[in-house]
Amino acid sequence: MSLLFFFLFTSHLRVVLSSHCSTITATKTFEKCMTLPTQQASLAWTFHAHNATLDLCFFGTFISPSGWVGWGINPSSPEMTGTRALVAFPDPNSGQLVLLPYILDPTVKLQKSPLLSRPLDINLISSSATLYGGKMATIHNGASVQIFATLKLSPNKTKIHHVWNRGLYVQGYSPTIHPTTSNDLSSIATIDVMSGSTAAQHSNIKTLRMVHGIINAVAWGVLLPIGAVTARYLRHIQALGPSWFYAHSGIQLSAFFLGTVGFGIGIRLGDLSPGVVYGLHRKLGFTAFCLGALQTLALLFRPKTTNKFRKYWKSYHHFVGYACVVLGVVNVFQGFEVMGEGRSYAKLAYCLCLSTLIGVCIALEVNSWVIFCRKSKEEKLRREGLIGGSDKGSGNHSFVSYN
Repeated sequence: MSLLFFFLFTSHLRVVLSSHCSTITATKTFEKCMTLPTQQASLAWTFHAHNATLDLCFFGTFISPSGWVGWGINPSSPEMTGTRALVAFPDPNSGQLVLLPYILDPTVKLQKSPLLSRPLDINLISSSATLYGGKMATIHNGASVQIFATLKLSPNKTKIHHVWNRGLYVQGYSPTIHPTTSNDLSSIATIDVMSGSTAAQHSNIKTLRMVHGIINAVAWGVLLPIGAVTARYLRHIQALGPSWFYAHSGIQLSAFFLGTVGFGIGIRLGDLSPGVVYGLHRKLGFTAFCLGALQTLALLFRPKTTNKFRKYWKSYHHFVGYACVVLGVVNVFQGFEVMGEGRSYAKLAYCLCLSTLIGVCIALEVNSWVIFCRKSKEEKLRREGLIGGSDKGSGNHSFVSYN
C-alpha cells in the first residue's frame, strides 16, 4: 500500500515539476507567464493598465496531425459553455495553420450540431497563431503552437476565466469533441492578469482529486479484497479459533469507513466541478458504497449458528461481499482512466499489488483443495476400516474441510 501511495504521489508531482512557462517568443516578449494546470500548456501576457489592454500568448500542443488546439476566455464563469475561443488547426485544403473564432454555446456541449466559426462578441483587437519552429514547422502529434491575442478588457476587471483544450479531428472547419479525461475536463483557470495570481479553487480540486484517488484505491481496491481473502482462507485454520472473524471484520470495517471518506470527497468533487460528469465511475462508486453499507448493516442482523436462517444470511453475505469487492476493484481502474493515469506508474503499482494478492489466493486455494481431498480420502478409508481410529493425523493439518 505504501508503494501504491508513493507512485500516486510522485506521478502527481512529476506532472507539476515537468511543466514550465516562458515569457519570450520569436516576435514578442511578455512581462508575466504561468504554467497552466493541464495538458502541459502555459500562458504569457502583458497587461497595460493605463488602457486596460491585454497582450497574451497561449502555448499548447497538438495531439494529432489532423487535430486542433484552442484557447479562449469566458466572460461570465469558469466553464466551457459560454467561452469565446480561438481554435488553431490545419486548413483542410492547404494544410497550413489557420486560426478561427468560435462561440461555445450550450448546443456545442450537447453535440446537436457542428461547431461553426463566427465572430466573437468580445473586444478582440487582433489574433494570430504560429507553430513553434517557424515556417518550416509541420503539424504533428506533439507539435507546439502559439496563439496570440490582444484584447480590450472592461475597466477594473482583471480576473479572466481562461479555457483551453485540444482535440483529435477537425471535420471541414468544425473542430470535433475533445477527449473527456479528467485533465481535459479540468482545463480551466481564473487568473488575475494584474497580480498573476490564480483562483484557489482549481488547486483545491486537484488536491482533493489526488486524495480521493489514493483513499479509494487503498480502501476499495486493496483493503476490501484482503478482508475477503482473510475470511475465505483463515477461517479454516483451526488453531486461530474466532480470531479470523475479528481480523476479517476489522479489515472490512476499516476499508468501509476509509472508503466512506473517499466517497464523501468524491461527492464534494462533483459539487466543485459543475458540468463535469463521469457517468460510469459515479454509478460504480454509488453501487459499491451501497453494497458496502448493506454488508456493514448485515453485522447487526447476523443470526446465531443454530438459527435456521443462518444459511440464507450466509449466502446473502457472500454474494453481496464478493459483488462489492469486484465493483470496487473495477471502479479503481475506472478511476485511473478518469484521472488520466491510465498509463502511469501509479496504475502499475496497483496492478502489482492486485497481482500479488491474486497469486496468494491461487496458492491458498490450491493448498486448501489438496488438504480437503486428502482429508476426504482419509475419511473414506476410515469408514471402510482400512485405517484405524487412532490415525487421526489429519487433525494435525491446519485446515478443515469446506462445509
